[in-house]
Amino acid sequence: MSRSTVSIRSRAADRLDAGHTWVYASDVASANEAEPGSVVTVLDSKGRSVGTAHYSSTSQIALRLLSREIEEIDRNFLARRLDRALAHRRLVVSGTDACRLVFSEADQLPGLIVDRYGDMLVVQTLTQGMDAMKGQIAAILDELCQPAGIWERNDVAVREKESLPFITGPLLGDPRPTVEVRINDILFASNLASGQKTGVYLDQRENYLAAARYAHGEVLDCFTSTGGFALHAARKGLSVEAVDSGAAALEAAKDNARLNKLTNIRFRQADAFDLLAGYRGMGRRFGTVILDPPAFAKTKSALTGAARGYADINRNALGLLGPGGILVTCSCSHHMSEAMLLETVAEAALDAGRTLRVLERRTQAADHPVLLTVPETLYLKCLVLQVL
Repeated sequence: MSRSTVSIRSRAADRLDAGHTWVYASDVASANEAEPGSVVTVLDSKGRSVGTAHYSSTSQIALRLLSREIEEIDRNFLARRLDRALAHRRLVVSGTDACRLVFSEADQLPGLIVDRYGDMLVVQTLTQGMDAMKGQIAAILDELCQPAGIWERNDVAVREKESLPFITGPLLGDPRPTVEVRINDILFASNLASGQKTGVYLDQRENYLAAARYAHGEVLDCFTSTGGFALHAARKGLSVEAVDSGAAALEAAKDNARLNKLTNIRFRQADAFDLLAGYRGMGRRFGTVILDPPAFAKTKSALTGAARGYADINRNALGLLGPGGILVTCSCSHHMSEAMLLETVAEAALDAGRTLRVLERRTQAADHPVLLTVPETLYLKCLVLQVL
Protein backbone atom coordinates (compact mmCIF):
# COMPACT_ATOMS: atom_id res chain seq x y z
CA MET A 1 0.00 0.00 0.00
CA SER A 2 1.66 3.19 -1.25
CA ARG A 3 0.25 6.59 -0.38
CA SER A 4 1.23 10.00 0.92
CA THR A 5 1.85 10.75 4.55
CA VAL A 6 0.95 13.87 6.53
CA SER A 7 2.90 14.73 9.67
CA ILE A 8 1.12 16.46 12.55
CA ARG A 9 2.26 18.37 15.61
CA SER A 10 2.10 16.88 19.10
CA ARG A 11 -0.95 18.99 20.02
CA ALA A 12 -2.93 17.39 17.19
CA ALA A 13 -1.74 13.90 18.13
CA ASP A 14 -2.92 14.51 21.70
CA ARG A 15 -6.31 15.59 20.34
CA LEU A 16 -6.60 12.36 18.33
CA ASP A 17 -5.50 10.33 21.36
CA ALA A 18 -8.37 11.98 23.28
CA GLY A 19 -10.84 10.60 20.75
CA HIS A 20 -11.42 13.48 18.37
CA THR A 21 -11.09 12.86 14.64
CA TRP A 22 -10.03 16.27 13.27
CA VAL A 23 -6.63 17.85 12.68
CA TYR A 24 -6.58 21.55 11.92
CA ALA A 25 -4.38 22.98 9.17
CA SER A 26 -2.40 24.93 11.76
CA ASP A 27 -1.40 21.61 13.37
CA VAL A 28 -0.07 20.06 10.17
CA ALA A 29 3.74 19.98 10.29
CA SER A 30 4.15 18.73 6.73
CA ALA A 31 1.64 17.67 4.06
CA ASN A 32 4.43 15.97 2.06
CA GLU A 33 2.81 16.87 -1.29
CA ALA A 34 -0.44 15.08 -0.46
CA GLU A 35 -3.07 15.60 -3.17
CA PRO A 36 -6.36 17.39 -2.38
CA GLY A 37 -8.95 14.87 -1.24
CA SER A 38 -6.49 12.00 -1.07
CA VAL A 39 -6.34 9.23 1.51
CA VAL A 40 -3.21 9.67 3.63
CA THR A 41 -1.39 8.01 6.48
CA VAL A 42 -1.14 10.34 9.50
CA LEU A 43 2.18 10.45 11.36
CA ASP A 44 2.79 11.98 14.78
CA SER A 45 5.78 14.17 15.63
CA LYS A 46 7.91 11.05 16.24
CA GLY A 47 7.03 9.54 12.87
CA ARG A 48 4.64 6.94 14.27
CA SER A 49 1.46 6.20 12.34
CA VAL A 50 -1.74 7.21 14.14
CA GLY A 51 -4.35 6.42 11.51
CA THR A 52 -5.77 6.90 8.04
CA ALA A 53 -7.46 10.13 7.00
CA HIS A 54 -8.84 12.25 4.18
CA TYR A 55 -6.67 15.26 3.44
CA SER A 56 -8.11 18.65 2.50
CA SER A 57 -5.85 21.21 0.89
CA THR A 58 -8.02 24.27 1.62
CA SER A 59 -10.19 23.67 4.69
CA GLN A 60 -9.19 24.72 8.20
CA ILE A 61 -9.87 21.06 9.03
CA ALA A 62 -7.00 19.55 7.07
CA LEU A 63 -7.44 15.94 8.19
CA ARG A 64 -10.54 13.94 9.05
CA LEU A 65 -9.74 10.54 10.49
CA LEU A 66 -11.33 7.59 8.72
CA SER A 67 -9.68 4.85 10.79
CA ARG A 68 -7.20 4.59 13.65
CA GLU A 69 -5.61 1.73 11.71
CA ILE A 70 -3.52 1.88 8.56
CA GLU A 71 -5.90 0.35 6.05
CA GLU A 72 -7.16 0.61 2.50
CA ILE A 73 -10.06 2.99 2.06
CA ASP A 74 -11.59 1.06 -0.80
CA ARG A 75 -15.01 -0.20 -1.83
CA ASN A 76 -15.01 -2.88 0.87
CA PHE A 77 -14.23 -0.31 3.57
CA LEU A 78 -17.04 1.97 2.40
CA ALA A 79 -19.49 -0.92 2.13
CA ARG A 80 -18.75 -2.06 5.70
CA ARG A 81 -19.20 1.43 7.13
CA LEU A 82 -22.38 2.10 5.16
CA ASP A 83 -23.87 -1.27 6.07
CA ARG A 84 -23.19 -0.59 9.75
CA ALA A 85 -24.83 2.83 9.51
CA LEU A 86 -27.94 1.32 7.92
CA ALA A 87 -28.11 -1.36 10.61
CA HIS A 88 -28.17 1.34 13.30
CA ARG A 89 -31.12 3.07 11.62
CA ARG A 90 -33.05 -0.19 11.43
CA LEU A 91 -32.61 -0.36 15.20
CA VAL A 92 -33.57 3.21 16.16
CA VAL A 93 -35.96 4.51 13.48
CA SER A 94 -39.69 3.79 13.40
CA GLY A 95 -42.88 5.55 12.39
CA THR A 96 -41.36 7.23 9.35
CA ASP A 97 -40.10 6.60 5.85
CA ALA A 98 -37.77 9.62 6.02
CA CYS A 99 -34.61 9.58 8.12
CA ARG A 100 -30.88 10.20 8.15
CA LEU A 101 -28.99 7.08 7.11
CA VAL A 102 -25.44 8.43 7.43
CA PHE A 103 -24.37 11.25 9.74
CA SER A 104 -20.76 12.08 8.88
CA GLU A 105 -18.31 11.69 11.80
CA ALA A 106 -20.94 9.99 13.96
CA ASP A 107 -20.94 7.08 11.48
CA GLN A 108 -17.16 7.24 10.95
CA LEU A 109 -17.70 8.55 7.42
CA PRO A 110 -16.65 12.20 7.87
CA GLY A 111 -18.05 14.57 5.30
CA LEU A 112 -20.82 12.24 4.12
CA ILE A 113 -24.55 12.80 4.67
CA VAL A 114 -27.17 10.38 3.35
CA ASP A 115 -30.90 10.88 3.90
CA ARG A 116 -33.81 8.65 2.92
CA TYR A 117 -37.07 10.10 1.60
CA GLY A 118 -39.41 7.25 0.82
CA ASP A 119 -37.88 5.35 -2.08
CA MET A 120 -35.34 8.13 -2.77
CA LEU A 121 -31.94 8.87 -1.29
CA VAL A 122 -30.25 12.26 -1.02
CA VAL A 123 -26.45 12.46 -0.74
CA GLN A 124 -24.15 15.27 0.35
CA THR A 125 -20.36 14.92 0.03
CA LEU A 126 -18.99 17.85 2.00
CA THR A 127 -15.22 17.29 1.89
CA GLN A 128 -12.70 16.88 -0.91
CA GLY A 129 -12.11 13.28 0.13
CA MET A 130 -15.75 12.20 0.20
CA ASP A 131 -16.48 14.10 -2.99
CA ALA A 132 -13.77 12.12 -4.76
CA MET A 133 -15.49 8.88 -3.67
CA LYS A 134 -18.99 10.03 -4.60
CA GLY A 135 -19.42 7.57 -7.48
CA GLN A 136 -18.39 4.59 -5.36
CA ILE A 137 -20.65 5.69 -2.52
CA ALA A 138 -23.65 6.02 -4.84
CA ALA A 139 -23.05 2.57 -6.31
CA ILE A 140 -22.83 0.95 -2.87
CA LEU A 141 -25.96 2.73 -1.65
CA ASP A 142 -27.78 1.57 -4.76
CA GLU A 143 -26.78 -2.00 -3.96
CA LEU A 144 -27.63 -1.81 -0.24
CA CYS A 145 -30.84 0.26 -0.39
CA GLN A 146 -32.12 -0.30 -3.95
CA PRO A 147 -33.65 3.19 -4.17
CA ALA A 148 -35.65 4.46 -7.11
CA GLY A 149 -32.95 7.08 -7.49
CA ILE A 150 -30.29 9.10 -5.69
CA TRP A 151 -30.34 12.89 -5.63
CA GLU A 152 -27.25 15.01 -5.02
CA ARG A 153 -27.62 18.11 -2.80
CA ASN A 154 -24.13 19.51 -2.86
CA ASP A 155 -25.23 23.14 -2.67
CA VAL A 156 -24.20 23.93 0.91
CA ALA A 157 -21.82 26.65 2.05
CA VAL A 158 -19.35 24.30 3.75
CA ARG A 159 -18.24 23.07 0.31
CA GLU A 160 -16.80 26.52 -0.38
CA LYS A 161 -14.27 25.90 2.38
CA GLU A 162 -13.22 22.78 0.48
CA SER A 163 -13.01 24.63 -2.87
CA LEU A 164 -15.78 22.38 -4.18
CA PRO A 165 -18.45 23.58 -6.63
CA PHE A 166 -22.16 23.72 -5.87
CA ILE A 167 -23.96 20.84 -7.60
CA THR A 168 -27.54 19.65 -7.28
CA GLY A 169 -29.39 17.11 -9.39
CA PRO A 170 -29.68 13.37 -10.12
CA LEU A 171 -26.66 11.37 -9.04
CA LEU A 172 -27.84 7.87 -9.90
CA GLY A 173 -31.00 6.47 -11.48
CA ASP A 174 -34.00 8.69 -12.13
CA PRO A 175 -34.87 10.36 -8.79
CA ARG A 176 -37.98 12.51 -8.52
CA PRO A 177 -37.25 16.03 -7.26
CA THR A 178 -40.31 15.97 -4.98
CA VAL A 179 -41.68 13.14 -2.86
CA GLU A 180 -44.28 12.73 -0.12
CA VAL A 181 -43.00 11.16 3.09
CA ARG A 182 -44.62 10.21 6.36
CA ILE A 183 -43.13 11.41 9.64
CA ASN A 184 -44.96 10.27 12.80
CA ASP A 185 -47.97 9.51 10.59
CA ILE A 186 -48.04 13.05 9.22
CA LEU A 187 -47.45 13.65 5.51
CA PHE A 188 -44.76 16.07 4.35
CA ALA A 189 -44.11 17.14 0.78
CA SER A 190 -40.32 17.06 0.44
CA ASN A 191 -38.54 19.11 -2.19
CA LEU A 192 -35.27 17.25 -2.69
CA ALA A 193 -34.05 19.79 -5.23
CA SER A 194 -34.31 22.94 -3.14
CA GLY A 195 -36.02 22.22 0.20
CA GLN A 196 -34.56 22.86 3.65
CA LYS A 197 -31.43 20.81 4.36
CA THR A 198 -31.90 17.84 2.01
CA GLY A 199 -35.70 18.16 1.73
CA VAL A 200 -37.22 18.70 5.18
CA TYR A 201 -35.85 18.88 8.71
CA LEU A 202 -35.38 15.32 9.97
CA ASP A 203 -33.57 15.95 13.25
CA GLN A 204 -36.64 17.20 15.17
CA ARG A 205 -38.78 14.14 14.43
CA GLU A 206 -38.83 12.82 17.99
CA ASN A 207 -39.12 16.32 19.48
CA TYR A 208 -42.29 16.96 17.44
CA LEU A 209 -43.96 14.16 19.38
CA ALA A 210 -42.67 15.39 22.75
CA ALA A 211 -43.88 18.93 22.11
CA ALA A 212 -47.33 17.71 21.02
CA ARG A 213 -47.61 15.54 24.15
CA TYR A 214 -47.38 18.58 26.45
CA ALA A 215 -48.99 21.20 24.19
CA HIS A 216 -52.34 22.63 25.25
CA GLY A 217 -54.47 25.71 24.73
CA GLU A 218 -53.72 28.00 21.81
CA VAL A 219 -50.29 27.26 20.32
CA LEU A 220 -47.85 29.77 18.87
CA ASP A 221 -45.20 28.10 16.69
CA CYS A 222 -42.41 30.53 15.79
CA PHE A 223 -39.91 29.82 13.00
CA THR A 224 -42.28 27.14 11.75
CA SER A 225 -40.41 26.46 8.49
CA THR A 226 -42.31 23.60 6.79
CA GLY A 227 -44.63 23.30 9.79
CA GLY A 228 -43.27 20.32 11.72
CA PHE A 229 -44.23 21.40 15.24
CA ALA A 230 -47.42 23.15 14.07
CA LEU A 231 -48.73 20.10 12.21
CA HIS A 232 -48.17 17.84 15.21
CA ALA A 233 -49.97 20.24 17.57
CA ALA A 234 -52.81 20.73 15.10
CA ARG A 235 -53.29 16.99 14.71
CA LYS A 236 -54.02 16.96 18.45
CA GLY A 237 -56.93 19.29 17.73
CA LEU A 238 -55.32 22.45 19.08
CA SER A 239 -55.62 25.88 17.49
CA VAL A 240 -52.20 26.87 16.11
CA GLU A 241 -50.66 30.08 14.83
CA ALA A 242 -47.59 29.25 12.73
CA VAL A 243 -45.11 32.06 12.04
CA ASP A 244 -42.17 32.34 9.67
CA SER A 245 -40.45 35.23 7.92
CA GLY A 246 -39.90 33.26 4.71
CA ALA A 247 -42.67 33.20 2.12
CA ALA A 248 -41.42 29.96 0.53
CA ALA A 249 -41.28 28.19 3.90
CA LEU A 250 -44.82 29.28 4.74
CA GLU A 251 -46.15 28.07 1.39
CA ALA A 252 -44.53 24.69 2.03
CA ALA A 253 -46.10 24.59 5.50
CA LYS A 254 -49.51 25.47 4.05
CA ASP A 255 -49.14 22.70 1.47
CA ASN A 256 -48.36 20.24 4.26
CA ALA A 257 -51.41 21.36 6.23
CA ARG A 258 -53.61 20.82 3.16
CA LEU A 259 -51.97 17.46 2.55
CA ASN A 260 -53.05 16.38 6.05
CA LYS A 261 -56.48 18.07 5.85
CA LEU A 262 -55.64 20.23 8.88
CA THR A 263 -57.67 23.44 8.97
CA ASN A 264 -56.86 24.60 12.52
CA ILE A 265 -53.56 26.35 11.66
CA ARG A 266 -53.34 30.09 10.92
CA PHE A 267 -50.22 30.99 8.99
CA ARG A 268 -48.56 34.36 9.43
CA GLN A 269 -45.56 35.79 7.62
CA ALA A 270 -43.69 37.90 10.16
CA ASP A 271 -40.39 38.43 11.91
CA ALA A 272 -40.68 36.29 15.05
CA PHE A 273 -38.66 38.75 17.16
CA ASP A 274 -41.02 41.61 16.31
CA LEU A 275 -44.12 39.45 16.63
CA LEU A 276 -43.21 38.12 20.07
CA ALA A 277 -42.39 41.59 21.36
CA GLY A 278 -45.61 42.98 19.89
CA TYR A 279 -47.79 40.22 21.32
CA ARG A 280 -46.18 40.66 24.73
CA GLY A 281 -46.90 44.37 24.62
CA MET A 282 -50.52 43.65 23.70
CA GLY A 283 -50.93 41.23 26.62
CA ARG A 284 -51.65 38.23 24.38
CA ARG A 285 -51.75 34.83 26.06
CA PHE A 286 -51.06 31.35 24.69
CA GLY A 287 -51.11 27.94 26.31
CA THR A 288 -47.98 26.83 24.43
CA VAL A 289 -45.16 28.67 22.65
CA ILE A 290 -42.64 26.84 20.46
CA LEU A 291 -39.32 28.42 19.43
CA ASP A 292 -37.23 26.61 16.81
CA PRO A 293 -35.01 29.33 15.34
CA PRO A 294 -32.20 28.86 12.82
CA ALA A 295 -28.66 28.74 14.18
CA PHE A 296 -27.86 32.14 15.67
CA ALA A 297 -24.22 31.19 16.39
CA LYS A 298 -22.65 29.65 13.31
CA THR A 299 -19.18 30.55 14.64
CA LYS A 300 -17.75 30.79 18.13
CA SER A 301 -17.20 34.52 17.67
CA ALA A 302 -20.94 35.00 17.10
CA LEU A 303 -21.87 33.38 20.41
CA THR A 304 -22.28 36.55 22.48
CA GLY A 305 -24.71 38.08 20.00
CA ALA A 306 -26.49 34.77 19.63
CA ALA A 307 -27.00 34.51 23.39
CA ARG A 308 -28.70 37.91 23.34
CA GLY A 309 -30.97 36.72 20.54
CA TYR A 310 -31.94 33.57 22.41
CA ALA A 311 -32.55 35.61 25.58
CA ASP A 312 -34.79 38.08 23.73
CA ILE A 313 -37.07 35.52 22.09
CA ASN A 314 -37.36 33.41 25.23
CA ARG A 315 -38.08 36.43 27.45
CA ASN A 316 -40.85 37.62 25.15
CA ALA A 317 -42.23 34.09 24.66
CA LEU A 318 -42.45 33.62 28.43
CA GLY A 319 -44.34 36.90 28.64
CA LEU A 320 -47.13 35.22 26.64
CA LEU A 321 -47.49 32.28 29.03
CA GLY A 322 -49.38 32.06 32.29
CA PRO A 323 -49.32 29.35 34.99
CA GLY A 324 -49.26 25.90 33.41
CA GLY A 325 -48.04 27.32 30.10
CA ILE A 326 -45.59 25.26 28.04
CA LEU A 327 -42.45 26.64 26.40
CA VAL A 328 -40.62 24.45 23.89
CA THR A 329 -37.35 26.17 23.05
CA CYS A 330 -34.65 24.86 20.73
CA SER A 331 -31.17 25.74 19.58
CA CYS A 332 -29.34 24.12 16.67
CA SER A 333 -26.18 26.19 17.27
CA HIS A 334 -23.39 23.77 18.17
CA HIS A 335 -21.52 26.56 19.96
CA MET A 336 -24.52 27.17 22.25
CA SER A 337 -24.20 24.26 24.67
CA GLU A 338 -27.16 22.90 26.60
CA ALA A 339 -25.73 24.42 29.79
CA MET A 340 -25.53 27.83 28.11
CA LEU A 341 -29.06 27.50 26.75
CA LEU A 342 -30.39 26.57 30.19
CA GLU A 343 -28.62 29.54 31.73
CA THR A 344 -29.92 31.89 29.03
CA VAL A 345 -33.50 30.69 29.45
CA ALA A 346 -33.22 30.88 33.25
CA GLU A 347 -32.14 34.53 33.00
CA ALA A 348 -34.97 35.22 30.54
CA ALA A 349 -37.44 33.65 32.99
CA LEU A 350 -36.22 35.88 35.82
CA ASP A 351 -36.57 38.94 33.60
CA ALA A 352 -40.09 37.86 32.57
CA GLY A 353 -41.10 37.11 36.17
CA ARG A 354 -41.73 33.43 35.47
CA THR A 355 -40.74 30.30 37.40
CA LEU A 356 -40.00 27.35 35.15
CA ARG A 357 -39.98 23.62 35.68
CA VAL A 358 -37.96 21.46 33.27
CA LEU A 359 -40.16 18.71 31.87
CA GLU A 360 -37.72 17.31 29.32
CA ARG A 361 -34.19 17.96 28.07
CA ARG A 362 -33.93 16.59 24.56
CA THR A 363 -31.59 16.49 21.59
CA GLN A 364 -31.56 15.45 17.93
CA ALA A 365 -33.36 12.31 16.76
CA ALA A 366 -31.59 8.98 17.19
CA ASP A 367 -30.83 8.75 13.48
CA HIS A 368 -28.46 11.71 14.09
CA PRO A 369 -26.23 9.91 16.61
CA VAL A 370 -23.63 11.63 18.77
CA LEU A 371 -20.00 10.54 18.85
CA LEU A 372 -19.02 10.95 22.48
CA THR A 373 -15.53 12.32 21.86
CA VAL A 374 -16.55 14.60 18.99
CA PRO A 375 -18.75 17.27 20.60
CA GLU A 376 -19.51 18.84 17.21
CA THR A 377 -21.84 15.91 16.47
CA LEU A 378 -24.12 17.10 19.30
CA TYR A 379 -25.73 20.28 17.98
CA LEU A 380 -29.48 20.27 18.65
CA LYS A 381 -30.91 21.15 22.06
CA CYS A 382 -34.63 21.09 22.85
CA LEU A 383 -36.05 22.07 26.24
CA VAL A 384 -39.65 21.44 27.25
CA LEU A 385 -40.52 23.78 30.12
CA GLN A 386 -43.61 24.54 32.20
CA VAL A 387 -44.52 27.81 33.87
CA LEU A 388 -45.45 27.36 37.55
